[in-house]
Amino acid sequence: MSLVGSALTAAVVATACGTSEVTDTAGDGPIRIVASTNVWGSIAGAVAGEHAEVEAIIEEPSADPHSFEASPADAAAITQASLVVYNGGGYDEFVDDVLGSSSRDVPTVEAFTLAENAADTPDEAAAHDDEDGTDDHSGHVHGAINEHLWYDTDVVAGVAQQIAEQLSSLDPDNAGAYEANAEAFGARLADVDNVIAAIAASAPGARVAQTEPIAHYLVEAAGLDDITPGEFEDAVENGNDPSPAAIADTLTLVGDKRVRVLIYNIQTESSVTANLRTAAESAGVPVVEVTETLPEDTDYLTWLSATTQSLADAVAAN
Repeated sequence: MSLVGSALTAAVVATACGTSEVTDTAGDGPIRIVASTNVWGSIAGAVAGEHAEVEAIIEEPSADPHSFEASPADAAAITQASLVVYNGGGYDEFVDDVLGSSSRDVPTVEAFTLAENAADTPDEAAAHDDEDGTDDHSGHVHGAINEHLWYDTDVVAGVAQQIAEQLSSLDPDNAGAYEANAEAFGARLADVDNVIAAIAASAPGARVAQTEPIAHYLVEAAGLDDITPGEFEDAVENGNDPSPAAIADTLTLVGDKRVRVLIYNIQTESSVTANLRTAAESAGVPVVEVTETLPEDTDYLTWLSATTQSLADAVAAN
């Protein structure tokens, strides 16, 4: 039996024996939202306000959603939730595994379904592009799904609206509050979009490098050009060391100031990425830090606003 299957079995047994403290929200209990990460949990919490409880499965910066395995407690939380909010697209696959093994039809909001190319899985999109011969100069694949959707403000706005709709269906008495919260969230998100638009207007096509393509949608929306060798980004994203040639090429980009900014994922730092940061700082190339989960005591909008403004300041400095 798989680890997910074992987790589900334990969750069902615990519930049947009355040992689970999780409220059965299929009945008259409080509304409980379970999110795959604290990013999606923060977004759900902004829409739910005081009318629902929100739990994020992954909050630790060291946890990798790609390889995360649900514990029995995690599985119980997901299967007994009033609503599950997650990224999808293979990023937090443990949620799909748990939901797929559950006998209960749990309401969900999946960000991936709102992505522009969501008709394809990441592997299908890459395969289609291979057939079309649309690889670009950096080795990145055009059209392949980048699953870091919390950097796509259009998708996030859609997720917030879907959460409001789902909560309104579950709790009609508070539908007005959910809609108002989603609208307020969207207004603050529009402020972030204004900063992104200002970057695109002031520095169209400005070249940047990334340690891995986490901020892809932010970079794209800001009209910036990520010229990092694809082999370097792909290796770092997959937890591998890039080839010596890819490392040398990327070090040259920052060392020779061919890029205005280095976008740096502080949660997956290695000796290779640390050396790249040192090279950037020595060359006077600003470093913008990005993450996959929220820092402690920070909500999504505050974090994204700070990250976007940091990018704007860094681009303007060069």
